[in-house]
Amino acid sequence: MIRQTDRVRVLLAEAWASWAERGSALAAEDWERPTRLPDWTVRDLYAHVAPVPEMFTGLRTAVREGPAEVSSGAGILRAYNRPDGIAHTAAGQVAETAKASARAVEPAVLIARFGVEGPAALAGLADLPPDTAVAHPLLGSVTVGALGEVALMEATVHLLDLIAAVGGPPPARGALDFTRVLLAEVADPVAFIEAAAGRSAAPVLPVIR
Repeated sequence: MIRQTDRVRVLLAEAWASWAERGSALAAEDWERPTRLPDWTVRDLYAHVAPVPEMFTGLRTAVREGPAEVSSGAGILRAYNRPDGIAHTAAGQVAETAKASARAVEPAVLIARFGVEGPAALAGLADLPPDTAVAHPLLGSVTVGALGEVALMEATVHLLDLIAAVGGPPPARGALDFTRVLLAEVADPVAFIEAAAGRSAAPVLPVIR
């Protein structure tokens, strides 16, 4: 039987493979194309999304006993995107980090992170149950499964940014379906349902920055 976290891992590995495949097909000038994210190039986007294996292997040393304080991807996203959350307060820092990484790392290395290193690191965590709690610098502790959900959402949303910049086929349907559901879960359920059903004109979207 496939657990939820197994499905997320499969979809995440597929999403990374798509990033690698698309990156391998880019011409040199494509890497410097602007994206719909202000002042971000395709290369910046790759550097931002590319999995860093050390981040995954480091999870083992961050394992904590007991239940996590945040156990879902939606919970992480709600915390990040509240008015005083990191999505707002650290947006500039995130952009600068991506740009610095893009300048320091060649496209071939970024492609390898998506196609080889990231998937290998992800497979190395397959024995950790989804409810495993790990320390988090901002949220106290979160589950491994929740981190995987956010990683899949990021890979999917930014893949749409990449496609808008350079074209190509859409993301896999499974990743799109999962991301749609996850983002809907971030919103207040009553506000989202009433807005989606035309019962309210109250602003609900966007739910993430």
